[in-house]
Amino acid sequence: MADWKDRVVGERMSVDDEFGEQVEASSFSRQQWGLIMTATELRIENPDDPEAARVVADTGKLPQVMSEIDNVEKQMASMGAGGAGSTSSGEGFLGGIKRALGFGSRDERYEEAEELVEEYAELLQERLEENGRWEEVCRVAAGDE
Repeated sequence: MADWKDRVVGERMSVDDEFGEQVEASSFSRQQWGLIMTATELRIENPDDPEAARVVADTGKLPQVMSEIDNVEKQMASMGAGGAGSTSSGEGFLGGIKRALGFGSRDERYEEAEELVEEYAELLQERLEENGRWEEVCRVAAGDE
C-alpha cells in the first residue's frame, strides 16, 4: 500500500522552499530545521472525511533531538556563525550566542519548534487543497487507494 507522503513529494519540495522565510525568521538555522523535520511525523487525522481531515504534526520525537539541535548551535557559534537565524527573530547574534552557551530556555525553543512545524503542516495542507490533490491524498491516507 502506498503512503500518502510518497504522493506529495512535489508539494513538499515547494512548501520547503516557501517555508524558508519562516525558518530564516526563527531562531533555528536551516540545519536545525532539518533535524526538527526529521523528528516530526506528518499524518492526516480523519482521512475518511476530507472536509474534517487535517495534516497534523506529531512532534513526539522532538525532545530526543533538542540536545542535537543545541549541539549544532554550539558548533555554529564556535565557528563564528552565531547559531541564530536572522536578526528578525528578535534575538540577533547575541541571543544566539547566549543560547549556544546554555542560557536559553529549552522549553521556549521546543515551543517555537512545535509552532513552526504546525505552520508547516497547515501550509502543506493549503498547498494540497489549492492543487486539487487533497481528496486523493485523504483517500490514500485512509487506505482506500
